[in-house]
Amino acid sequence: MIASAIAGVDGCRSGWLAVSRLSQQAEPAAAVFAEFADLVAALPNDTVIAVDMPIGLPDRIAQGGRGPERLVRPLLGQRQSSVFSIPARAAVYASDYGEACRLALETSDPPRKVSKQAFFLFEKIRQIDKLLIDDVSLRRRIIEVHPELAFWRLNDGVAMQLPKKVKGRVSEPGMAERIALLACCGYSTGFLRQKLPGGAGRDDLIDAAAVMLIAERHIKGQTAAFPDPPPQDAFGIEVAIRA
Repeated sequence: MIASAIAGVDGCRSGWLAVSRLSQQAEPAAAVFAEFADLVAALPNDTVIAVDMPIGLPDRIAQGGRGPERLVRPLLGQRQSSVFSIPARAAVYASDYGEACRLALETSDPPRKVSKQAFFLFEKIRQIDKLLIDDVSLRRRIIEVHPELAFWRLNDGVAMQLPKKVKGRVSEPGMAERIALLACCGYSTGFLRQKLPGGAGRDDLIDAAAVMLIAERHIKGQTAAFPDPPPQDAFGIEVAIRA
């Protein structure tokens, strides 16, 4: 894949936090966007974008969620709880939580409702899904990633030992573990400890920085897909997490 601009994206309180680098010589930059479409439009049109959000929505779901989720959890040890099970497309497009649970039960085997954590992601999942349905060309350069799997890859196949959050609050020891790894991968501590863009948390910045490095690996042909080869959903969108 020929591209020079890369971005790592994580959902945040105000929308989306992107850590991007527009050339191999450029310094990374962080910015917040309200809508995913705004983020895509703001970057060069060959940018490879690695985003921490499910891409590809099957019509039915087996135990443990989509195939990617079932495959990556065993690699993450104590961090595997960060991988939420995402239901079928119909549930993701439901108008409220009750309907989402009803549709999830109808389209899963064994029947399973939707967790509240997953439900709160649905609006962001739909933003990406609608773009990929409408513009097939975006599918070659927007890839699904997961921060803890990214850290696993960057740490030579060893999951992070400490959680990023404890009881819903950012954990400084967990942040320090990840910042140290990212510093070894080329980021400056100043960038990772910078004043945060409005509406973003420290964990959002650290996650976006990690998955940007997966975008870099992807343009070099160094990522693996989980599963491999990736299946496709009813719209032809690949269903895989890459790292």
